[in-house]
Amino acid sequence: MDEWSKQYAGGGKPNAMALKKQFNAIKYERYPWLRDIHRDAHAQPFTHLGKAWATFFSDLKAGKQAHEPRFKKKGRCLDSFYVANDKFSLDGKSIRLPKSGTVAMTETLRFEGRILGATVSRTADRWFVAVQVDVPGHQALRRRSGHGTVGVDLGIKSAATLSNGESIQAPRPLKGALRRLKIRSRRLSRQLEAAKIAAGLNPGARLPKGTQLPVSNNRRKSAASLARLHARIANLRADFTHQLTTRLCRENQAVVIEDLNVRGMLANDRLARAIGDVGLGMFRQQMNYKAQRYGTRLVVADRWYPSSWLCSVCGWKYEALTLSERTWACADCGTHHDREHNAARNLERLATATALPVASPAGNGGAAAGRVPAVVGKVTPVSHECGQQGASGQEERCEHLCSPF
Repeated sequence: MDEWSKQYAGGGKPNAMALKKQFNAIKYERYPWLRDIHRDAHAQPFTHLGKAWATFFSDLKAGKQAHEPRFKKKGRCLDSFYVANDKFSLDGKSIRLPKSGTVAMTETLRFEGRILGATVSRTADRWFVAVQVDVPGHQALRRRSGHGTVGVDLGIKSAATLSNGESIQAPRPLKGALRRLKIRSRRLSRQLEAAKIAAGLNPGARLPKGTQLPVSNNRRKSAASLARLHARIANLRADFTHQLTTRLCRENQAVVIEDLNVRGMLANDRLARAIGDVGLGMFRQQMNYKAQRYGTRLVVADRWYPSSWLCSVCGWKYEALTLSERTWACADCGTHHDREHNAARNLERLATATALPVASPAGNGGAAAGRVPAVVGKVTPVSHECGQQGASGQEERCEHLCSPF
């Protein structure tokens, strides 16, 4: 990483393979401890480095916000290493890894196919191995149990509100474990401060660079206890999201969701914890690949589409709607709407709309006199694909095309 940055700053054009050759020529002389680990563990990072810089350059070329790849920090990144397919073997519920030998697993490999590699990782005090398998289509694809069309409005009060009127609550694992999380965090913090004082540092002082404090057994136990609680919170959130996204893709031929600006939403200090506890970004990621697996059409509405402001009955637009208003009445047809349910129904309309001027980012959604056209026709993908942004921050080119996910 440092060598790449130096060559790039000097006007050179470094690449991962050239840096790998330089490293291989000096690795055992400068870092003799590398002989104790398998070579794949220190060879694969060069591939990751090349991908990281390629992503950086592509983002710059596309005009996106980008930053140069940064160093990993011990304790702040995922502990993992890669093993090539010819360096390990599977036998039922056991795997034979280089340097480690035979390790028991909790289950056998679920898929049959050509094994491409494996990644061994650690979360809290548990180890996992993710085996990459190239499987045929009949194993990768799943059959749907239904052929409906549903709009999904994501939120905080209800994690997901469906257009059929169903409201799904999130488990909010962070909220339930927040008291225990604070207690364990304070305990570990006090032990860390005690170690600093024992080392001759002032209370609250920053640890000098390169200084390592001795770790007591009690501090090690406290750190493990805190890590297990964090892992439990993450697992509960991921389990809920997996069950919800699988159900939506399995029971519907088309699912309509919004293109939420999750990063911008997390900038709200009052709502950031609640938004993060629901896991909205994880929902979108899982829908992307599960829709392909079940053959479901994923429709992503433009983030400027006013799903909450439009009457799902007549199409009148209530432009004065505020975030605190959870229910409102249409001034044109008199229909009383629940905010989330109305938004979900409007999203469902997009799946069958043949023309969508309402998704325009400016004005009254592009609809004359505050109305939207009637929704007719077959299921049509309406993911909003946007071109380069202008100085105003709005898209210069907007087309309603099939979602690329």
